[in-house]
Amino acid sequence: MTETVTITTQFHFATRAKGQRVAVQADPAKDPSPVGRVPRISRLMALAIRFETLLASGEFLDYRELAILSHVTRARITQIMNLNLLAPDIQEEILFLPRIMDGRGEVHLRQLQEISLIPDWGKQRRMWGKLLHEQA
Repeated sequence: MTETVTITTQFHFATRAKGQRVAVQADPAKDPSPVGRVPRISRLMALAIRFETLLASGEFLDYRELAILSHVTRARITQIMNLNLLAPDIQEEILFLPRIMDGRGEVHLRQLQEISLIPDWGKQRRMWGKLLHEQA
């Protein structure tokens, strides 16, 4: 009587010298794929920073061009770009919010609009702390 054994493993292809492709077994202990998803507000913060870089470099002239590229309104671009008005430490916290395992994120763009329009970073920090405390 013969017994059938099935072994399942993950692997990827690596390119060696002279373009030779070989299969390499993946180490599950070193799996780089994180669990969960990046919060939407973190992605919008990164987008705001990227848009600011594109405008500063002269690659795009104004919000109108960004809006056309992004298929959104100029008003939406303004809402996203307002995130750049937040204190740098708040921006950093937003970028590194914990991943979401299920459901929606706790912090939304709508909540940050009011905070971003306040020019005093100290007051922004207090409002941000209050927002985080309410979410906990």
